[in-house]
Amino acid sequence: MKVYSEDLVRKHMGEAHIPDLASATIGQMMCLAHSIADSTGIPFIHLEQGDPGLPASVIGINAEIEALKRGVPGKYPPSAGLPELKEAGSRFLKAFLNIDIKPESVVPVSGTVGGSFMSLLLLAQTDVKKNKILFIDPCFPLQQAQCRMLGIQWREFDIFSVRGEKLRAALEKELAHGDIAAIAYSNPNNPAWICLDDSELRIIAELADKYDAIVLEDQAYFCMDFRRDLSHPFEAPFAPSIANYTSNCIVMTSASKVFSYAGGRIGLVCISDKLYNREFPALAERYGNSGAYGPTFIDYVVENNTCGTSCATQWAYTAMLNASIEGKLCFVEDMKEYGRRAARLKKIFTDNGFHIVYSHDLKDEIGDGFFFTVGYGDLSGAELIARLLYYGVSCVNLANFGSKEKGLRICTSNMKEEDYPVLEERLRAFNEDRE
Repeated sequence: MKVYSEDLVRKHMGEAHIPDLASATIGQMMCLAHSIADSTGIPFIHLEQGDPGLPASVIGINAEIEALKRGVPGKYPPSAGLPELKEAGSRFLKAFLNIDIKPESVVPVSGTVGGSFMSLLLLAQTDVKKNKILFIDPCFPLQQAQCRMLGIQWREFDIFSVRGEKLRAALEKELAHGDIAAIAYSNPNNPAWICLDDSELRIIAELADKYDAIVLEDQAYFCMDFRRDLSHPFEAPFAPSIANYTSNCIVMTSASKVFSYAGGRIGLVCISDKLYNREFPALAERYGNSGAYGPTFIDYVVENNTCGTSCATQWAYTAMLNASIEGKLCFVEDMKEYGRRAARLKKIFTDNGFHIVYSHDLKDEIGDGFFFTVGYGDLSGAELIARLLYYGVSCVNLANFGSKEKGLRICTSNMKEEDYPVLEERLRAFNEDRE
């Protein structure tokens, strides 16, 4: 039995100026669900928004309070970031990714969204002959929206059927055009939660070097492949990173999920040392400087976009990174709650006729983490998202992430204990009504 009528859903879609649920953004779906729930008093199950569902790190909160008490908001932060945070960021990368990036090449930004926006802007300017970004889909849709805002062209391909060695041909087909400035992807992946392994990263690195395309690796879900124990600083196994295989790369990480510090809006753009110092004639001509990538990123892009990042939050991030490096804060163990939620949610969905769309990492089953993907029979993502709304379940269409597969992204973060039986009841009703 449906929770909401089709007429009610259509009414609220009109009021929210959403013409088509197929392309509705994460924010639009969340607002639509809240609007319907507020008008009826019947709550939704929210599986669309990737808000952290764990308490913010107390270590960060206390450090930020102390920074505020010291009066740090009274001065502008340096655009390059606090030296203490840059140092901690460099050590953090070594501790958990086993990569070497100097502190000067680590730049605090307003989360990976802000870091992505500024990185894409500059990457598309490094070579007048290379005006496109190549996205390995499915990808975080805000990055393509940023390209649209900046007037940057892009190409994309879905990795679903080209895992492992097949990735080489798919990548080379796109790079051979000679117009790709950068390759962008997230690892672990948002939305599919696939994790590129070392062999696939080697392929990306080899072709990036061959065609001189810079790799932009989004590590917002840092060390969240819970199938291996990645929790011990400076001890193998380490989380995989492209920076182990090429010096032509940028690695982004964030405090939002790792430390549940999303409200602080802070992350790091970590530019490989070689790229940081590499001089691009196109940048020199545009900005009237040496054209060195890192200094241009800081002195022009960061300075003219945000003028740096919240000083107090930088002290919070510094404290959390240092505590992790020293083994005083086990952020990986804290985040495993998302894996437990994913396992429970997957069972509820598959028990009621759904299937996991991106179900495997090469030969292994997909891990349990922050996201996963579901489909139902032959229903398209657009059809499925609309029909689940009538049953009080809000999700996001996989097509919005560049996926060519039919289905939805499921986010585990907002699930509370009392939500599981409600979701099970609603999905059972959905499945029975479809039979």
